[in-house]
Amino acid sequence: MRRHVLAFTCAALLSGCGTTAYTPTEYPLRDGLIPPFDVSGVVSVANAQASSDPVIVYSYMGSKLSSDLKTITEVMVQQTQGELRKNGRQTGTSGQKTVALKVTSLLSKYTNAFFWKSNIEFQAVLGNGQTVDFKVPHTSGVLDQDLNGCIAEGVLVMLKDARVKAYLGS
Repeated sequence: MRRHVLAFTCAALLSGCGTTAYTPTEYPLRDGLIPPFDVSGVVSVANAQASSDPVIVYSYMGSKLSSDLKTITEVMVQQTQGELRKNGRQTGTSGQKTVALKVTSLLSKYTNAFFWKSNIEFQAVLGNGQTVDFKVPHTSGVLDQDLNGCIAEGVLVMLKDARVKAYLGS
């Protein structure tokens, strides 16, 4: 009987271990976080991340979340397009503007007492040839919100960046 209890306990403990899929979703940014900005021309935002290899975005005490950088980048692309529609003021029609996004890292770490800290690293390649690198931190008391909120905060920081705004408005 003791062996059965021990085997059951080990199986129960191990069932909590392993890798679970993380599917990123848009975490909405409330109105006013991104002030209106000028956009001259039509802007297209593209996913420049080619890799769909699995990456670990969270790991703590045997529990892991896995996704891929292409999927994470696509959520960022979609959210950027939405924020451009919501906050971009058309000031002219100076042609096509492009922004190619490439997330290179998203990682959340458990700190203490139900508190997570994440970082997203990504590049925005502007149509004028300029590459702008970003490393954006985020914190939350909920793991999914920490990861999804980090993507959203990346969009927020990028669309408030003077170099990105200058390109979009020129």
